[in-house]
Amino acid sequence: MGGHREKDDGSLLRAVAAGDQAALADLYDRHAGWLHARLARRCADPEVVREVLQDTFVTVWRSAAAHRGDEAGGWLWTIAARRLVDARRAQERTARVAPEPETAAVPSAEDRVLAGLEYGDVGTALDRISPELREVLRATVVDGLTTRETARLLGIPEGTVKSRARRARTELRAALAQLNPSPLGGPA
Repeated sequence: MGGHREKDDGSLLRAVAAGDQAALADLYDRHAGWLHARLARRCADPEVVREVLQDTFVTVWRSAAAHRGDEAGGWLWTIAARRLVDARRAQERTARVAPEPETAAVPSAEDRVLAGLEYGDVGTALDRISPELREVLRATVVDGLTTRETARLLGIPEGTVKSRARRARTELRAALAQLNPSPLGGPA
């Protein structure tokens, strides 16, 4: 494998859409490492991380023709993040049906915070802001990436990352305020 290594992501995705397995392997080699690292930061279960990574590239195989543009990083992360949310929801459904044994591990503080981000008011508010702003906020705040790393991941200039992060925080605050209006700030 590896005849496509010099091609950009867009070219690889077009080749994948045409059924080129070697192009998918090259895309996997190019992106699986950082995707795995980001998923592992959001999920402590290595088996879930492996399954989500595999599901991500199965989705890429099936829907590569839907991708537009030359940079795939943001698109791949969106797929992976959605697959991780789906996996967590499936785990929650299973946990409700079958109670966990007494020796089950207690979720870490980080896992509880991340679950709150996905399923609580913050997750709901994040869903209300535009996808490009949400991607920047998740990359910089949730995943702890630097401005430079976020710019590289999303294929946008660093200045755009900064301005989108500022706008995202403003829109997130407004969305949270709509979800939980403060009784102290309003008229009497």
